[in-house]
Amino acid sequence: MTSTGKARTALVIGGGIAGPVAAMALRRAGVEATVHEAYDSTADGVGGGMTIAPNGQDALDAIGMGDLVRAIGTPVTAMVLRSGTGRRLARFAPPPRLAAQRFVWRADLYRGIHDEAERRSVPVHHGKRLTGVTETDSGVTAQFADGTRASADILIGADGIRSTVRPLIDPAAPRPNYAGLVCFGARLDECGLPSTEGVMHMCFGKRAFFGYQVFDDSSAVWFVNLPHPDPMTAAEARAIDARQWLRTLRTAFAGDSIPALEMISATDPGRFLITGPMENMPSVPTWTRGRLALIGDAAHAPSSSSGQGASIAVESAVELARCLRDLPYDQAFAAYERLRRPRVERVIKFGARTNSNKTPGPVGRVLRDLLMPVGMKLIDPEKSAWQFGHHIDWDAKVSPPTGYGAP
Repeated sequence: MTSTGKARTALVIGGGIAGPVAAMALRRAGVEATVHEAYDSTADGVGGGMTIAPNGQDALDAIGMGDLVRAIGTPVTAMVLRSGTGRRLARFAPPPRLAAQRFVWRADLYRGIHDEAERRSVPVHHGKRLTGVTETDSGVTAQFADGTRASADILIGADGIRSTVRPLIDPAAPRPNYAGLVCFGARLDECGLPSTEGVMHMCFGKRAFFGYQVFDDSSAVWFVNLPHPDPMTAAEARAIDARQWLRTLRTAFAGDSIPALEMISATDPGRFLITGPMENMPSVPTWTRGRLALIGDAAHAPSSSSGQGASIAVESAVELARCLRDLPYDQAFAAYERLRRPRVERVIKFGARTNSNKTPGPVGRVLRDLLMPVGMKLIDPEKSAWQFGHHIDWDAKVSPPTGYGAP
């Protein structure tokens, strides 16, 4: 293969959500891809919940995987924003012409994706912690901590917000920023509250943010973003006993007229999830170098407040595969970034604005609660179509980026 030929093989670093999806998309595009995951074992049963937006479902549909999310997900038809007094501030939903968002448990999504990867004969190797890469005119070789190596035409970093591949592409690449919030959550099998009928409630308490949804079978999910001025790693947060955190959360919501105290008090400490700090990734200036490229949180990690992390990661995996299907790898990488960067940075900016509403002072809370209902009434749901209605046409041919000739 020449230095500007089409990629036929790929190493995908990271076996979470984006990595296996990327490998399956690449295989659909004619690129033989293998996944290399740092951890020794699978992540079955790990993690809380997330929403897959209509655009994420659309991206999965492009590679024949959308039914997976629809099978395991529960519709989220709208999000209602409330103050700590229980006052309804706003209601937000994608345009009615689009599919509903789907709430999924990460463990179910992970298992479903990995089962599908196995069905499609995508190899996933565990215990492969990347330590370095070597590039030549004919390919790239990855070195792993266990002493093994693997070679292919290209290497794709799908290894998350603390990516190992990112600094290999750019040693000066930025690191994640702490957003001033520590996150928690739990799943309740029986909460005793009425169903919220597909609506997820987002509550701005006096001291912390509380979100919840009660499903038709009386099971429920709740999550908290707790302001914490000092940066804290996930390991540091988990080193604190769950019972102590639950006491802290009950104190944080004392006096609020929302069901936070009831749901937190009903939580078994053994099933309490300490997900750790909320982090934002500054704009990553360099997504590709030579035969290396980044996707997902490694390239563009929005705040969890955006509700788009998994969805735009899947979009990028599918778009990169399309580009590599149609163009030599160097042109493909350039085309991929041209297609993706404006969109994902707009999503990230939107999520950052949401975070700022979660940590206001007393005056800021009053202004937010006064102005948000007025502002939201002026918003046409169709104005959110840029975010939720994004469509990927798998069959459309990708053009070379400006400055490149035809392949």
